[in-house]
Amino acid sequence: MAEHRADVIIVGGGMVGLALAAGLADTGYTVAVVEARQAPAWRREHTSNRVSAITHASRRLLERLGAWEAIAAARVSPFEAIHAWDAAGHPGVTFDAADRGEACLGHIVENTLVQDALRAAVGRRSNVSLYCPVTVDDLAIEPDRVGMRLGDGRRLRADLLVGADGARSMVREAAGIGADTRDYHQRGIVATVTTEIHHGAVARQRFLPTGPVALLPLADGRCSLVWSATEERADELEALDELAFSNALTDATEGVLGVVIAAEDRAAFPLRRLHANEYVAPRVALVGDAAHVIHPLAGQGVNLGFLDAAALVDVLAEGRQRHGDAGAYGALRRYARWRRADNALMQTAMDGFHWLFSNNDPVRAIVRNLGLGLTDRLVPAKTLFVDHAVGRRGDLPSLMR
Repeated sequence: MAEHRADVIIVGGGMVGLALAAGLADTGYTVAVVEARQAPAWRREHTSNRVSAITHASRRLLERLGAWEAIAAARVSPFEAIHAWDAAGHPGVTFDAADRGEACLGHIVENTLVQDALRAAVGRRSNVSLYCPVTVDDLAIEPDRVGMRLGDGRRLRADLLVGADGARSMVREAAGIGADTRDYHQRGIVATVTTEIHHGAVARQRFLPTGPVALLPLADGRCSLVWSATEERADELEALDELAFSNALTDATEGVLGVVIAAEDRAAFPLRRLHANEYVAPRVALVGDAAHVIHPLAGQGVNLGFLDAAALVDVLAEGRQRHGDAGAYGALRRYARWRRADNALMQTAMDGFHWLFSNNDPVRAIVRNLGLGLTDRLVPAKTLFVDHAVGRRGDLPSLMR
């Protein structure tokens, strides 16, 4: 069987891998995307329980890749404010887009919808080939190229291999890159919930001793639930029927949206932290969850992955102009320096929040209430947060500025 030649092979056809493929294609590279599973298609009649809070920077990326128009036409929910408060008693802090003259802080979008729109965008680029669903049977990383044999017998060859294949990355393992991992001893429980009171386009999060519970506004007036709970508490919650779970959720959120009427399509997944020891190796780069996984309490996972993808597009576009080798190690090192420190900082911040809020320690309760109160009164601190949320600050790649 003939060997297919591309400049870049991306293993992983999720949101980050597809965004990277489209971005690289627009700079002139030929790209092969290999994905083992056929992703579930977005359905208008069903709201998925897995959503992302898309920042303005990520929205700009999706616009420039030709995916946002389809997403916006289908179903998105802009949120105008974020309200966070603590179970220990402080009324909390509110971040409002209007404080900076913005219409919203971001958009809540179903992951399947983002993936569908990106897959369609990739399909419109003649220099991207999508291999899906198909497994990787053999992989060889050599000094001057990468070779791959797929499960259906087809062979691929490229200058660069990118791992966008998730936390259990086969590419990361094949490249001999280790990772620092930590179990949060929590599970994330997701569902689509109906509440007595409309959400009013506000994302809400309450910090409980057993973990944070968040209600994210959806376009139809319902909310997407992300409830991070200790293993013991998660066992209790998963054992409840829908009515009992809805009542528990009403209590956990202090009835901020009245009574929780229904909690449909419940699912749970373990929460773990991961950070790759290196983001690159000769002929290899990692993006998204293959490189880093953080606690979902700030909903930044996919946004960090999009930042990785856009940064890699920038450095490879520059490298193409200089020498034309997509796998040139110098360019890969620039990408690693750009993204690893930023992602490590975000992970540390999320771990700090987790340490400070997910406990019954009275001393930490005093500290966090003081912090919430101070943040709510300090306009510069709130302005800084909003500016980061809407993409006015930070070292943004060109596709996201």
